[in-house]
Amino acid sequence: MWQGCLHDLSKYGLREFIVGAKYYQGTRSPNEAEREEKGYSSAWMHHKGRNKHHFEYWTDYNTKTRTIEPVKMPMNYLIEMFCDRVAASKIYMGDKYTDRCPLDYFLRAKGRMQIHLETLNELEFLLVMLDEKGEEETFKYIKNIKKTGYVIKGKELAK
Repeated sequence: MWQGCLHDLSKYGLREFIVGAKYYQGTRSPNEAEREEKGYSSAWMHHKGRNKHHFEYWTDYNTKTRTIEPVKMPMNYLIEMFCDRVAASKIYMGDKYTDRCPLDYFLRAKGRMQIHLETLNELEFLLVMLDEKGEEETFKYIKNIKKTGYVIKGKELAK
């Protein structure tokens, strides 16, 4: 419950709120418009560093390879990321929204995402399930994950 209450709380801070108000369009993220004007989004850089449901948060320095690499997301944040993507798709797509929209958005960016492979596969699994089986069955499945502690592995559940 608390995770849902705290979701995106940083958006109400001045660094993100002012940018959101200035660049608001209603059909896409204000961060996109800020990027177009400045070449980067200060609001997004602030946001992704404080909100663990964004895969971009989950990167760290690997001492062996001496590079910044993606780290596997904990399941509770992966589920929050999935819900966030569904909600954003509903908001930005409006009447055109279908359960396929979040998957299409994901697939357009999939090859460019710097995300841990297991996290990528788990997210895609849930988005495909949403497309194929609908919201009710997908959220039922997610509640079962939360209840049992199981995680998604390919097309099967494993402890």
